[in-house]
Amino acid sequence: MDPRYIGLIVVGLAVTAWSLPAAYRLRAPWHILAALAALAGVVATLMGTLLLTVPGFFSR
Repeated sequence: MDPRYIGLIVVGLAVTAWSLPAAYRLRAPWHILAALAALAGVVATLMGTLLLTVPGFFSR
């Protein structure tokens, strides 16, 4: 278990939790950046979970 992956999961969840409400709250064009941050947070969370549960997934 690598603590970096746990940090990636926590940061991804935090970014997603901030950006989902912000995507509706902010005015144009800032809501687009918040929606992209939500996508990045979900991707970071999923990647961190994958790397934590399947060690060496991206290595050959």
